[in-house]
Amino acid sequence: MSDVRVKFSLDKEVEEELDVFLPPAPLLAGAHVSGLPSYHDLYRSSINDSDRFWATVAAELYFEQGSTKGLEWNFDVRKGAPFTRFMSGARTNVAYNCLERNIKRGLGDKVAFLFEGNDPRDASKITYNQLLEKVVAFSAVLRTRGVGKGDTVSIYLPMISELAIAMLACARIGAIHSVVFAGFSAESLAARIVDAKAKLLVTSDGVFRGTKPIALKPIVDKAAELAAADGCLLPKVIVVEHLKRVSLPDGGKAPQFGPSCSHERDEEWEAAMESVKGVDSRVEWMDAEDSLFILYTSGSTGKPKGILHTTAGYMTYAYQTTKMTFDVHHETDVYWCTADCGWITGHSYVLYGPLMNGLTSVFFEGLPSYPDASRLWQVTEKYKVTKMYTSPTAVRALMAVGDHYVTKYDRRSLQVIGTVGEPINPSAWRWLHKVVGEGRAAIVDTYWQTETGGHVIAPLPGATPLKPGSATFPCFGVEAVLVDSEGRLIEGPGEGNLCFARAWPGMLRGVWGDTDRFAKTYFSSFPGFYFTGDGAKRDEEGYIWVTGRVDDLMNVSGHLLSTAEIESALAAHEKVAEAAVVAAPHDIKGSFPYAFVTLNQGERLTPSLVAELKQLARTKIGPIAVPDIIQQAPGLPKTRSGKVTRRILRKIAEGFDNGLGDTTTLIDESVITQLIAGRPSNAVG
Repeated sequence: MSDVRVKFSLDKEVEEELDVFLPPAPLLAGAHVSGLPSYHDLYRSSINDSDRFWATVAAELYFEQGSTKGLEWNFDVRKGAPFTRFMSGARTNVAYNCLERNIKRGLGDKVAFLFEGNDPRDASKITYNQLLEKVVAFSAVLRTRGVGKGDTVSIYLPMISELAIAMLACARIGAIHSVVFAGFSAESLAARIVDAKAKLLVTSDGVFRGTKPIALKPIVDKAAELAAADGCLLPKVIVVEHLKRVSLPDGGKAPQFGPSCSHERDEEWEAAMESVKGVDSRVEWMDAEDSLFILYTSGSTGKPKGILHTTAGYMTYAYQTTKMTFDVHHETDVYWCTADCGWITGHSYVLYGPLMNGLTSVFFEGLPSYPDASRLWQVTEKYKVTKMYTSPTAVRALMAVGDHYVTKYDRRSLQVIGTVGEPINPSAWRWLHKVVGEGRAAIVDTYWQTETGGHVIAPLPGATPLKPGSATFPCFGVEAVLVDSEGRLIEGPGEGNLCFARAWPGMLRGVWGDTDRFAKTYFSSFPGFYFTGDGAKRDEEGYIWVTGRVDDLMNVSGHLLSTAEIESALAAHEKVAEAAVVAAPHDIKGSFPYAFVTLNQGERLTPSLVAELKQLARTKIGPIAVPDIIQQAPGLPKTRSGKVTRRILRKIAEGFDNGLGDTTTLIDESVITQLIAGRPSNAVG
């Protein structure tokens, strides 16, 4: 790749006018990478001498057995099945690198996690020594319940301490964890249990989200029934009794949703931990390419994809990107990622990355809006957070309620504010910089995916001049390219499909149980490249701006959803003949599901039917998949081959009557006029 140099030498007073913001001076002095020339030097090294670069990073971690191998890969399906390998023959353990390695460095009494509950009164902390003790104990629970190396454990927990313990315990013994966001429905959970062939599941009785109690165990019971009917019998469910320990706003008692352990397979967490007192549970040394976890993400076919990550490469990449992107220093930083471990951000940048870097981190169960919209800034002041990582959706929601929620709390500790889940719009970027960071903090807009394992395009706080809305430059070892529709490289400024031309250690190793889908989804569109599914543009200074999905997935509040999955849920209603779902823009969520439904003859889209359809999406997928708007469609714009032309539906959902592009290939162009006329008056959020 060409060496990209920024053509700016700016005084602070002219930064905002030119829309380029230099790294804050205090960050430059002690940064791991200080100044743009240093970034370019290291980046060239990571591309031109990749194996030596990654060997240097891996040397900062512990390997029971080393390897002379570096990165090996094939992205060209014409040359055989695509694959990536890193440090073949090496042996290590991710949990050991998170815990024992740091304890041997003298960090045993250091606080690993500051647990911040849904209610601000529910706060606790745990040191590295204490966390290791609990992880060893729960790993013994798993082993004595028949879980071993290579077995899969499903985890359906809110953001409580047991979630971190369960994930690390799985990694310690070589079990594969599959964390499912504790907001998905029984149907979605069951599908993931069956696909992963889970041998054990960990859950809790329930959780509060704000003032709303949510029963989780009944969802698990229903999911277990559905999984059993599909041939996957769960032999053991470990249940955390969480509700009895939460604080309630009115001082009352938490609701009881029935007995938390209601089946022979059920066992209460504390009882299970008590049963293994004194039982040793040694570390299982894992081969470099042994499986670490499966994390399901939406797919364009409607069936979730089990993204598989393995041991040494993911470990090395999560460690290195945490260190570099947030410029973390364990001696001084208090780090806080607000994500849930049900998503990849929680895996890489709540749990594994921060622990491997020896950080003290906030582990957050709550909501940014509860008890009020000042919660993030109250927690920042409470713990003197230095590095924060959150979503553009949360930022936009907090922007909307007024600056006074921010300014009444002390945020002088903040040095870096990162965003994740989708490109942050420039107005939200500037609000973070000016209001939250008071011009002192670097704003780090990160681009990556579940599949990438860690950041692949992101600025470095002490090195990169920032442009609001741009993820800036590729991370070390990542060769980002733009290609046109024919797969030809686009040089210099331009816009095209965002691809990667080489492997990096943390990238996915496959789709669980489906090698054909792995090859087809990521490598068949442009042979020789990994295709992200996103479009991007590159400006004259080489800055990359991600423009969004080019397929039929949508990004809602930073979570990737499949249009096909939502369409299938809506079409399951007996009155629906066909459904099409597109993403429409939303000021807070970034985008929302907008549904067009064609009903059976004689049926009308009444308010009660709308409610039933929304409930179907909620039940089959989860609350985040519920369409904000459902419009009755006399027909859908289809090509002569029968394909629904979603670009036209997106334009209609966005409120455009003109500029719909070529419609001559449609079977019936008059459908467009009818859809525009039938659009609800509140169609655009």
